[in-house]
Amino acid sequence: MSYQYPISLDWKTDEIVAVVEFFNCIETAYEKGIEREALLKAYRKFKEIVPGKAEEKRLCADFEAQSGYSCYRTIQRAKEEQKIKIKM
Repeated sequence: MSYQYPISLDWKTDEIVAVVEFFNCIETAYEKGIEREALLKAYRKFKEIVPGKAEEKRLCADFEAQSGYSCYRTIQRAKEEQKIKIKM
């Protein structure tokens, strides 16, 4: 796919890496499936960097507009289901 991840220029390099890893996990959940715990761990790191709901919604909406992958639906499924692997 050819799109850019929504990131902030105010973030440090390690924060950008963590956010990109989270978006990669969302992609993986759609494309081939991902371990539930790995996804939730990436989401927790993402929330340390983006603690506000408004900014999270904006970033995830930007990501979904470009990729077609929903962060919200993916995380909701991971929280609701107790399966080891999440596949969207």
